[in-house]
Amino acid sequence: MDTVDKKTRSRIMAAVGQKDTKPEMILRRELHRIGFRYIINDKRLPGSPDLVFPKYRAVVFVHGCFWHRHECKYSTMPKTRRRFWEEKFLVNRTRDISKISKLRKSGWRVKVVWECKLRGDKRKIQTCVTKVSKWLLR
Repeated sequence: MDTVDKKTRSRIMAAVGQKDTKPEMILRRELHRIGFRYIINDKRLPGSPDLVFPKYRAVVFVHGCFWHRHECKYSTMPKTRRRFWEEKFLVNRTRDISKISKLRKSGWRVKVVWECKLRGDKRKIQTCVTKVSKWLLR
């Protein structure tokens, strides 16, 4: 059973950000610092990728572990309304697969960076940034 009424829950969930999330901002800041330039949320491309690198014909999605079902400790299953959440997560995963497929068919390279890789100590974050920058340059 939920601890708040339906209207309050709806307001809370509507406030969950889709753009400029903390993990996304960390990756953007670090990539920009080392010289990469990008377009943010380009609506001309399927799924409006979080970062678009036209020079490298590459896009990066920064996925939240909970919403996109990464198999890590942040990908928990809510205890209430289980059927609703299972359907919600299935729709999210299906949409992710579809937009990645469309981008690849259009000649774009696609990388997904998980939120958990951008959490924690600076060394862990730097490892993630290094992997993304090497991926962009190949």
